Amino acid sequence: MWSQVYDPFGDMALSTIVAAVPVAVLLGAIGIFEVRAHVAAVMGLVAALVVAVFAFGMPAHMAGLAAAYGAAFGLLPIGWIILNVIFLYQLTNEKGEFAVLQRSISAISDDRRLQLSPIRRLLHSAPSARR
Repeated sequence: MWSQVYDPFGDMALSTIVAAVPVAVLLGAIGIFEVRAHVAAVMGLVAALVVAVFAFGMPAHMAGLAAAYGAAFGLLPIGWIILNVIFLYQLTNEKGEFAVLQRSISAISDDRRLQLSPIRRLLHSAPSARR
């Protein structure tokens, strides 16, 4: 059993800065160095594992298990969303409504970012999003 140490350096500010290194690596790689998101995510994961093991003293096998649990926790909901999107696509395609949906979305603008705006608004106004 391993007990987490929240202040391994005896200084809360320094411990907080070290704990923020993985987030800084992730956001810096994406925002400053324009690294692809999946590569930046791996860089952030490696930084998090290094900080957890070497700075906070977490056993390496537990850090690996925590990374695997985090991956499963993130990938399962994403997989569920993709499965539902595929189902919705097949349903609208078989009923012939996908072409109508495609025409109405493309009539908004040629810019794909603007085409997603009404979809985002619709998703955020859905009852399941209001928890």
